[in-house]
Amino acid sequence: MSAATLPLPWGIPFAGMLLSIALLPLLAPVFWHHHFGKVAAGWALLFLLPFAAIHGPGAAAAGFAHALVGEYMPFILLLTALYTVAGGIFIRGNLHGSPARNTAMLAIGAALASLMGTTGASMLMLRPLIRANDNRAHCAHVMVFFIFIVANAGGSLTPLGDPPLFLGFLKGVDFFWTLRHIFPGTLFLVGVLLALFFAIDAWHYRREGVLPQDPTPDAPRLGFDGAANFWLLGAIVALVLLSGFWRSPVVFHIAGAEVGLPGLVRDAGLLAVTLASLRITPAGVHADNQFSWGPMQEVAKLFAGIFLTIIPVIAMLRAGVDGPFGAIVSAVTRPDGQPDPAMYFWAAGALSSLLDNAPTYLVFFNTAGGDPHTLMTTLAPTLTAISAGAVFMGANTYIGNAPNMMVKAVAEDCGIRMPGFFGYMAWSGCVLVPLFIAMTFIWFR
Repeated sequence: MSAATLPLPWGIPFAGMLLSIALLPLLAPVFWHHHFGKVAAGWALLFLLPFAAIHGPGAAAAGFAHALVGEYMPFILLLTALYTVAGGIFIRGNLHGSPARNTAMLAIGAALASLMGTTGASMLMLRPLIRANDNRAHCAHVMVFFIFIVANAGGSLTPLGDPPLFLGFLKGVDFFWTLRHIFPGTLFLVGVLLALFFAIDAWHYRREGVLPQDPTPDAPRLGFDGAANFWLLGAIVALVLLSGFWRSPVVFHIAGAEVGLPGLVRDAGLLAVTLASLRITPAGVHADNQFSWGPMQEVAKLFAGIFLTIIPVIAMLRAGVDGPFGAIVSAVTRPDGQPDPAMYFWAAGALSSLLDNAPTYLVFFNTAGGDPHTLMTTLAPTLTAISAGAVFMGANTYIGNAPNMMVKAVAEDCGIRMPGFFGYMAWSGCVLVPLFIAMTFIWFR
């Protein structure tokens, strides 16, 4: 069966997966805490078993293998390597989270995000920021803006920053193209967000003050323990870049899925980096960082369910105007046949808020013609809109970008009470959406 003829009910397991993430932590928190992995597996089986019965075990196995080997394993290996290496770096000292220092740390994280990826920057900066604010009565808003700025908007300037841009790089988009074309929008978005954060954090700071006793003792001076992990962080960046620049005709077939040699070398290298970090990092560094595998296990299990249940949804989207989402794909073209950058910005962004933003980027990249030379020149406003929508609007929900869920899990593991799924969307709706509307009129008309 072609993707164009897949009926919408095949998207029910994915919708159920999203609703489970949104509602069960609120309605049944104890059940969700102990069984979220089983819930994710149940929704995945609700798609795979009926699909195998109707279209044959071979088709179901092929979809499972492609999602597992071709997409999920590279994703989870990179996430695990970054989580492990960043967790092996302990920044000594107590910065005391004043509004000015918090704002400065968010700005530093935003700058790092385009150099080491939003996941790497998030994992490196998150724990020091949590420790700096552990004597604050309320700091969930700090984590929310951290997701907005470091885990998303900051990664918009290079292919290292966010997976959608890396896929564009693999398709032929110049490495520095996004820096030249998205920098003004990024500067506007990050600058306004930092200003808003400072105002909100200053209000909380004046209103609530700090706890009488700081749980984190002051250190004589700032410094790094486990600094050897910085070399491993550099190795991760090098492996990601290598897989982008290296072109090889060698292809391996693993469980029916094609894996290129550069990707295989990258994934093997990421596994080696993870093991090396665990070996060289002193136990005391992990203890000081409150490092545990709980957040990583939560993200791995939930995204396994998402990657499997999203298979039919992405297939329907890739069917273009002939598929169930044809109205969305058609909406990005003006009556004269020219692409509409504003609609590309919102269509790519809206879908990236709920779907994996990397394949969503590719769908609209191909919808706009798929020729990197034309998209970088004649249709540069369209490619800018697709790139900005996929990266920026990944912050609209917890599942829009992988670091979002990771930040939430780590913060909760450290005792911070984070907003629920819809509570977080209330924040993004009030803060981000008005900024995206302003950006539409400034850059994408």
